Amino acid sequence: MDNTELSTLQRIHSAAMEEFLEKDFQSASLRNIVKTAGVTTGAFYGYYKSKADLFEALVGKQYEYFMNCFCRAQEQFAALPPEQQPERMSSVSGTCMHEMLHYAYSHLKEFKLILCHAEGTRFSHLIDDMVEIETKGTHDYLAVLERLGMPSPPIDPRLEHILITGMFNTFFELILHEMPLAEAEHYLQEMRAFYTAGWMKIMGQPPR
Repeated sequence: MDNTELSTLQRIHSAAMEEFLEKDFQSASLRNIVKTAGVTTGAFYGYYKSKADLFEALVGKQYEYFMNCFCRAQEQFAALPPEQQPERMSSVSGTCMHEMLHYAYSHLKEFKLILCHAEGTRFSHLIDDMVEIETKGTHDYLAVLERLGMPSPPIDPRLEHILITGMFNTFFELILHEMPLAEAEHYLQEMRAFYTAGWMKIMGQPPR
């Protein structure tokens, strides 16, 4: 790709970011994007087949990195010997969320698109997908506690869903408010302490 092509693509991306942040994916006008970028519609279609492909180009890499980080932490925790999981639960999740926070802060515009302006794309289900993964991980952990002779009392699935969804919404609030990173790190630590203590109580496990 020569300098001219790179410059054209950069203008398209810049114009698209502005349009999507202002109007959301569904309401954004491809005509406005190409006009702002100073290119023809024909030139645009030389790069992308659709508005959806353009949105994918803006946030796809960030979305995949974020989800891979989250899933990797789940897999690493599940791979621990059962007797180590109760002791390591907080530290593994904490390391993962700290990494995700820093990554999101390095790509704030992209995550604002994903979290607030992605309705009509595959990215709009980010929190739902994370809740589903976390719920499975929670069920797997409850099975581990059972095998260790530390069974949890029954947990109402509705309450479980509400608590897990609330946890991720709380996490993403740190990003959406764009508070200074040092403050966000502190709030993340406080949030994790709050939710960890709550889950330990619900699961009938001693504080750690």
